[in-house]
Amino acid sequence: MPGGAADLGILQIVIEEETRLRHPLPIDSMIALVLLRHERRLDTSRLGRAIQRDETATRKVLERLVEAGLVEAHGVRKGRTYTLSPKVYKALGQPADYVRQAGFDPIQQEQMVLQLVRTQGRIARKDVASLCRITEDQASYLLRKLAEEGKLVLVGRGRGAYYRPS
Repeated sequence: MPGGAADLGILQIVIEEETRLRHPLPIDSMIALVLLRHERRLDTSRLGRAIQRDETATRKVLERLVEAGLVEAHGVRKGRTYTLSPKVYKALGQPADYVRQAGFDPIQQEQMVLQLVRTQGRIARKDVASLCRITEDQASYLLRKLAEEGKLVLVGRGRGAYYRPS
């Protein structure tokens, strides 16, 4: 975890949450907030290593923060990641940073993929993951969905596969 000067913004959020709950915030939750502040996006395995907990215990820590409105979950299952919530970024005086780090909503992702494939003539899963800042599994799902909707056509199989406009 990063060292250095105290993060007074996160400290203020922790104090407000402890006041609201009427009990101290668990140390695992505080570590999660600080790590999210510095890394912007976490998955359960990354946080689990930091708090030295298994994936189930780590997921509980994150889901409690989601319920408190301090953290947002993105994606499902293994591809699920977590970011600080808009409420936290607003309290930190950085609401635009939330939009930057949260990424794009699914409709924006689809439009970006379709624009790039029209421009380049083809697109691969790795390109989509990089473009939309999502995992390769999420990129595969997005590409399959666009192909099922008839917007893209899959060409090839395996590593050399790509999609072209329909």
